[in-house]
Amino acid sequence: MLIVADENIPLLTEFFQGAGEIRRLPGRSIDRAAIAEADVLLVRSVTKVTRDILVGSPVKFVGTCTIGTDHLDLEYFNQTGIQWASAPGCNARGVVDYVLGSLFTLADLDGADLSRRIYGVVGAGQVGGRLIDALRGLGWDVRVCDPLREPAAGEVHVSLDEILAECDVISLHTPLTRSGPAPTWHLLDAERLARLRPGAWLINAARGPIVDNLALRALLTERDDVQAVLDVWEHEPSVDLALADLCVLATPHIAGYSLDGRQRGTEQIYQAFCAWQHQAPALRLSDLLPNAWLAGLELHADSDPAWALAMVCRAVYDPRRDDADFRRSLNDDDALQRVAFDALRKHYPPRREIDALNVRIEGEAPLLRQQMHALGIQLG
Repeated sequence: MLIVADENIPLLTEFFQGAGEIRRLPGRSIDRAAIAEADVLLVRSVTKVTRDILVGSPVKFVGTCTIGTDHLDLEYFNQTGIQWASAPGCNARGVVDYVLGSLFTLADLDGADLSRRIYGVVGAGQVGGRLIDALRGLGWDVRVCDPLREPAAGEVHVSLDEILAECDVISLHTPLTRSGPAPTWHLLDAERLARLRPGAWLINAARGPIVDNLALRALLTERDDVQAVLDVWEHEPSVDLALADLCVLATPHIAGYSLDGRQRGTEQIYQAFCAWQHQAPALRLSDLLPNAWLAGLELHADSDPAWALAMVCRAVYDPRRDDADFRRSLNDDDALQRVAFDALRKHYPPRREIDALNVRIEGEAPLLRQQMHALGIQLG
């Protein structure tokens, strides 16, 4: 069996070494010729797996180590009997950590009290759902928009118009779709962007084309009250340099690039592959994850809750480092820029997730304990 795989998939050898020959290639170079003899294709979001590259190939199983599937031709897979699998939820915790880190950066710059802002989460799936739980667990006011999901018991969903009218912070967590009952391509176009509240913060850590990037650049040029955080770009790995310059934080599609999330995605595809092969998985991710560099923290009961919350989140992940690395990589030469974008992702340093952290609280501190519980942190 020949397995063609994106070279950036972590733990590829560990999980698949007994399954057949593994041929590693850069994700963007996987084409029809590359899979001409492949039985299995393992990719990430940068590889477009369409009928054009699959026609005539022996590929019988396609796995993407990502939440999203907009880069896969699922209709063709289903028509031809190609088995496929994605990794729903694999990097959801990492994206939540990214959003929280971004909020603390924005709060510092604007002098804002995060507990007094109104949050609008667009998309209540794996990522959005976990973000909603975290924000509400902190006691913050959250509005949810997701026309494709039935609200849970006691939950109320609002329209996108209500999100734009009422929310100080809007965080996008939808898949990218161009058709269907609720398409998301250019969901935030020029008309909707113009309706952002004064002083609004916009965070996009989902897919670049959900926001009309040209329209956002024009808005940010005209309105210095609106703050934007972009991890995804409409034509990535090409980047609108003027738009990046106008963002408070700009990063190269790494919001979900936690070590845990990336390796969890590989494990999920491995499990799906084993099910397809009618065999029991021989490995678990828990057998392979290294120890977290930051094993734990100790807080005193009299710690200021706002300080403690920001400190704990930033101790695990602060997006300003990734922003700085990305800005140093930006280049007027588009070809060089594209290479630099992919290089930052390929050589991304290890980042662990906040729920791997153990926090010990000395004394009675109900609010501190509530905050740590909302973040998913283990209390020692």
